Amino acid sequence: MPEIFETPYQGFTPDLILHALEACGFEPTGGLFELNSYENRVYQVELEDGSFVVTKFYRPQRWTKEQIEEEHAFTAELADQELPVVTPLCRDGESLFEFEGFRYAVYPRQGGHPPNLEIQENIKVLARTLARIHAVGSIKPFSHRPVYSVERMGVDSRSFLLEANFIPMEMEEAYATTTEHLLERLEPALENISTSGRIHGDCHLGNLLWRDDVPHFVDFDDCVTGPPIQDLWMLLSGEREEQQKQLGTILDAYQQFYEFDSASIRLIEPLRTLRIMYHAAWLARRWDDPAFPRAFPWFNTQKYWGDHVLNLREQLAALDEPALVIS
Repeated sequence: MPEIFETPYQGFTPDLILHALEACGFEPTGGLFELNSYENRVYQVELEDGSFVVTKFYRPQRWTKEQIEEEHAFTAELADQELPVVTPLCRDGESLFEFEGFRYAVYPRQGGHPPNLEIQENIKVLARTLARIHAVGSIKPFSHRPVYSVERMGVDSRSFLLEANFIPMEMEEAYATTTEHLLERLEPALENISTSGRIHGDCHLGNLLWRDDVPHFVDFDDCVTGPPIQDLWMLLSGEREEQQKQLGTILDAYQQFYEFDSASIRLIEPLRTLRIMYHAAWLARRWDDPAFPRAFPWFNTQKYWGDHVLNLREQLAALDEPALVIS
């Protein structure tokens, strides 16, 4: 049976958080406010001088030290190019710390709210910023971070769910058959990606903080080597005609700062499918973490799996649709 990380935050207490911050030179008052995060544990911390920082304790066994340091180095490289990314604070040249077995980082507090994508100018600003991020990301490759691949996102997700017996017996055959057909389509679709580089990897609106007409990109925890379109398609919404118009606006702004591979438009539905498959397996992999049943009470129910299989079948049909066309 695939490995499930049991009680990953056992022994993790408010006192541990405060002592960890003190150990790397901060002076917390004891005021902690838990922020919305499931994969890691993230807190806003009040300091003695009246300021605030945000500390992120990485989920044990998820990333190696080298992978986390590479994430930090990428954000630092982006910040050096004056891009609006939130980078970890350093102490004695180090941004990754360890205390009682937990790896953690400390960030400046960044205010803001998700951008309103109904405002066309906001979409243009996001597109131009992502273009600059991808331009920097293309300069050199990651050495330790994973690659956004069918194997990692799709094949491994399917295998985990089937082997760990998460899917109700009466839904198992439908899931297995549908995902088998999907993978047969996805593997050739993504095997010859011509454009790939360092990307954010999880560029949903929750990871974008809009303030003073500037998008601040946070949480590069899932940064990977992958096609730039992965960061762009998540800005699309609505029916096909709306998405086509949005994508045209995005690419007009994007190409002011970085060349776009128009052939990668065909990857939008395959990438969406992989995200759907991965998300279900992600929830299952984390189900032994008490935070997950509390946050996702609808998961692992008969209705959830019925809707999930239906969604996957809809994606199978979507893969037969022609790609969006930009005039």
